Amino acid sequence: MMPIDVDSALAALQPCRPTLDARCVKLPLREPFRISDHVFHDVETVVVRLEADGHAGRGEAAGVFYLGDEPAGMLRTIAEARGWIEQGIDHATIADRLPPGGARNALDCALWDLQARRAGRPVWQLLGMAPPRPLLTTFTVGKAAPAAMAAAALAYAEARAIKIKLGGDGEDADRIRAVRAARPDVWLGVDANRGLTPDRLARLLPALADADVRLVEQPFPVGEDAQLAAFDLPFPVAADESVQTLDDLDRLARFYQVVNIKLDKCGGLTEALRMAERARALGLSVMVGNMIGSSLAMAPAYLVGQYCAVVDLDGPVFLKADPSPSVRYRDGLIDCPGTVWGGQPTSGQSSCST
Repeated sequence: MMPIDVDSALAALQPCRPTLDARCVKLPLREPFRISDHVFHDVETVVVRLEADGHAGRGEAAGVFYLGDEPAGMLRTIAEARGWIEQGIDHATIADRLPPGGARNALDCALWDLQARRAGRPVWQLLGMAPPRPLLTTFTVGKAAPAAMAAAALAYAEARAIKIKLGGDGEDADRIRAVRAARPDVWLGVDANRGLTPDRLARLLPALADADVRLVEQPFPVGEDAQLAAFDLPFPVAADESVQTLDDLDRLARFYQVVNIKLDKCGGLTEALRMAERARALGLSVMVGNMIGSSLAMAPAYLVGQYCAVVDLDGPVFLKADPSPSVRYRDGLIDCPGTVWGGQPTSGQSSCST
């Protein structure tokens, strides 16, 4: 695949002086979602709307809960930035003035959406990309008792790839075996969310091998990545929480084979594309993930997914209701119409409501 030339795309964009609106939106989940150290009952996101020249663009971000990057704080950050945003912004200014995280993500993605609508060309064209194609995505099974996780895996009837959340406890091997027995047909990955120790990982190796697990994500706590050097593993290991931004890649590349890029972590589509290109240059495979959100949050990540070996963009399936327009899931694939975000507006369309 051709390199991602983000700088050339940015240089071609016209500056703008948008008006800003930002608000918190609560997205109830169908049921509680559990990982090793957290339970989600709903997801609160920040939706940013930028309007200029009769066009509007939107971006959604959930932030990074384990870093204290919560929507209320994101909203305050955006409100404090209103003055310089409305004086005139571009993607470089956003990156210079805001730290990585949810606030920057929502603004960066809203600006890309606005630029596409002002130009009458979808974001993928502005970036010089090939037309986006549907992507095989993983569907995630939250941490639960093994039988319940097997049932959840069966409920993803069309899934061709499943990722299961581990608990870092004595039931993990049974969780892996139960899901594999229920779904012998799928690509299977596991996500420990920092919940394992070297000893626990060693004890899980037989179950991981027997279940033909193809990826283990973030086994150890942040800062303990070097312990992976003691293992000669038959599967790739992905960094998630350990790799937040571009600055982390070179330092940690020797411990991992895959990097999980999330727009909420790195601060938007612009940084995510830079990360994908640098990861590939370092010989790493690239994965794109999400912090749970609506289709509006999945859409820019879907463009990053065009460069990825592993795609984990299943956030909307956990929601009681995904606002329309929305991404489509079919036969284990995610497809994102341009009407969701970043697409060329239809004739007569001049804005996009919040």
